[in-house]
Amino acid sequence: MSGSAAPAAVSGIPTFGLGTYGRTGPDGLASLREALSLGYRHLDTAQSYNTEANVGRAVRESGLAREEVFITTKIADSNLGRGRLTASLRESLSALGVERADLTLIHWPSQHDKIPMQDFLPELLRAKRDGLTRLIGVSNFTIALLARAAEIVGAEEIATNQVEVHPYLQNRKLRAFSDSLGVATTAYMPLARGRVSTDPVMMEIGARRGCTGAQASLAWLVANGMIVIPSARGRAHMASNLGAADVALTPADIAAIDALDCGARIIDPPMAPDWDA
Repeated sequence: MSGSAAPAAVSGIPTFGLGTYGRTGPDGLASLREALSLGYRHLDTAQSYNTEANVGRAVRESGLAREEVFITTKIADSNLGRGRLTASLRESLSALGVERADLTLIHWPSQHDKIPMQDFLPELLRAKRDGLTRLIGVSNFTIALLARAAEIVGAEEIATNQVEVHPYLQNRKLRAFSDSLGVATTAYMPLARGRVSTDPVMMEIGARRGCTGAQASLAWLVANGMIVIPSARGRAHMASNLGAADVALTPADIAAIDALDCGARIIDPPMAPDWDA
């Protein structure tokens, strides 16, 4: 992996992944090919990203065996109705050109519980048992929602909860609750849209450790037991993110990053649940 040894997978999910939002069209396909050539082996897509076809094609054209690349996709909230979830997952698999996803997540909980979890989570579990996906999980679930999900399908069936986590939004209560259930946390938006790259604290830590502020942020997340799926446009940035696997932070570094938490949420659409304080 770009000359680096990748950290061990968490809950069977590779620790370092690549977010594929925006990688549409020929340029997006070229970027995904580049990522695989650099050593990425975990690609995170979603029905709403319109990147499933590019992800599948990039994997096929990479020369890598299918089992070498971990593919995550996410069910859109518009596909949570009974019967629709499975049909939509089959459509995703067709777009990806694979028989089975490695991980399938519920992208967002149904707003105001319009579609009860009892309607779609058991169907997601059946999709796993039918061989359409190897692992299942959720995304953007709060403590209350994750607790209900665990009651419905069992915490042992929930591989991960994918949520926004970065130095400025550390989601400590949710992460602690997830840990108590044995549910891994996957951090999206781990670089806070680039803010960590120019943060004085992150830059100072980077200077001491011979890395960038972005690498320090990724290393901090991994040190806290999280899976990371940063997005990066160019080859240099993608390679730099992978290089975070080699960054070793000290307890003092971690404490300094911990102190940056200010609840600064970036992703907060109208459909979002009532976030944990």
